[in-house]
Amino acid sequence: MNKQISLRGRAARGLRTGLLTGLLAAGFSAAQAQQLPPAPGNPVIKHKYTADPAALVHKGTVYLYAGHDEAPAPEQRYVMHEWLCFSSTDMVNWKEHPSPLNVKAFSWAKDDAWASQVVERGGKFYWYAAVEHGSVPGKAIGVAVSDSPTGPFKDARGSALITNNMTTDAKISWDDIDPTVFVDDKGQAYLYWGNTICYWAKLKPNMTELDGPINQIKTLPNFTEAPWLHKHGGWYYLSYAYQFPEKIAYAMSRSPEGPWEFKGLLNEVAGNSNTNHQAIIDFKGQGYFIYHNGSIPTDGGSFRRSVCIDYLYYNKDDTMKRVQMTSEGVKPVQ
Repeated sequence: MNKQISLRGRAARGLRTGLLTGLLAAGFSAAQAQQLPPAPGNPVIKHKYTADPAALVHKGTVYLYAGHDEAPAPEQRYVMHEWLCFSSTDMVNWKEHPSPLNVKAFSWAKDDAWASQVVERGGKFYWYAAVEHGSVPGKAIGVAVSDSPTGPFKDARGSALITNNMTTDAKISWDDIDPTVFVDDKGQAYLYWGNTICYWAKLKPNMTELDGPINQIKTLPNFTEAPWLHKHGGWYYLSYAYQFPEKIAYAMSRSPEGPWEFKGLLNEVAGNSNTNHQAIIDFKGQGYFIYHNGSIPTDGGSFRRSVCIDYLYYNKDDTMKRVQMTSEGVKPVQ
């Protein structure tokens, strides 16, 4: 059963306390003030730390998927065991659903619910997620499946789709992370992922097997991680985390297989977060840029991140305008 977002956590309580103080000073009774919903604006989720956002538009609803930063302050490390799911029909009011996927769903995985993405095909929903493998050293990518965008999801393979021993050019154990999947107009599905090297491969129609070799894109300057593939008009856009601390840059192509032409930066370092991870969607005729920062006081930061949403606009030549990150966020869409 869905549950409405409830405020909890020390950071959220601090924000709520300040809001209540102002409302009481304005003449609201304590009971009236307590009944008001969370304040709009960025971050869009204030009662939990949310990171590495992905978004899916399905039948007039946006589904927001995010990792869950659980490290208690002042610990400076990533503690992530589950993924979260929220939905909205107006991009402002978000309903939380019970966690539809946990690392424990992958029996072969050890821990670390890192960046992920959900896509729909043939009435089923496929969740591609980066985790730490239990027996093959390094990060890996698994696939879970559900009949509903809100889950529950179960392991679709019983094994990892990508393991670290399949990609040996990068001499690190965390290069197989941050999967993004896109199905083109011809029905061909593509998987992109990587850290320091951007990998891509075709997927079979069953969405759980590779269909051909693993390829590399070597024309993305300062590629760090977090590839995201989307299409607008006749162009494909490959955005990614650039340098470190991370900004977001992007390239364009007429084909999801490239060649890719670098176009420049899309947004700057996000607040006090060293990482920067984006999702880009069109919803009801408007482009949206979804990302995380570390702005929730007082515990925010690189290891306690929060999802934000701002508008995305295109130039007349189909390049994307630099995103303006705001505290106000976006307005409700009708």
